[in-house]
Amino acid sequence: MNDIQIRPATDADFESMWSIFSDLVAAGESYTFTPATSREAAYHYWLGPGVNTYVAAMGGARVLGMYRLVPNQVGRGHHVANASFMVNPSAQGAGVGGLLGEHSIEEARRQGYLAMQFNYVVSTNTAAVKLWKKLGFSIVGTLPKAFRHKRFGYVDAYVMYQLLQDPDHWPTADE
Repeated sequence: MNDIQIRPATDADFESMWSIFSDLVAAGESYTFTPATSREAAYHYWLGPGVNTYVAAMGGARVLGMYRLVPNQVGRGHHVANASFMVNPSAQGAGVGGLLGEHSIEEARRQGYLAMQFNYVVSTNTAAVKLWKKLGFSIVGTLPKAFRHKRFGYVDAYVMYQLLQDPDHWPTADE
C-alpha cells in the first residue's frame, strides 16, 4: 500500500480508467451504466468539464481505482459534494477503496464542501456499504428495488450522507 499514490487523473490515465469502467459496468452489480455506454460518455463522466477526478496508481503508473468529486446539486445545494468510485476488480479487497474514500473526504473538505452525499449505493454491494459506514456515512434513505442487478434482479439502493463540518460553524445561507 505504501507505493500507491492518489493523484489527479489525466487524459493519459483514461485507457486504464476505461478498462476498469468497462469491466465493472459489464458485471452489472454496482453501476447504472449499461455495457452499451460509449467510451465518449465514460470520458465525459470521469474527465469532463467541472469534474475533479483522482486515481490511485501503483508506482505512479498502474491505475488501481478512481473517484470523481462534483457538487451534488447546483445553486443552493452546491455545498454538498457527491462522489463516485471504481476499483479495478483485480485490486478489490486490498484497501484501495478505503484509500480513495479517505482521500475523497479530505479533498471535499479542502474544496470547501460542508457535507457529502452518495445518491445511489447498491444495497448488495456490501463491501461499499460497510466501507462508507466505517468512514462516517449513514444510510439516510432507501430506494426500494431501484437497481436492476444482473444476477439478483431488482434490489434496493441507498442514499448515504455525512456532514463534513459542524453545521454550527457553517457560513450563513446567503454567504
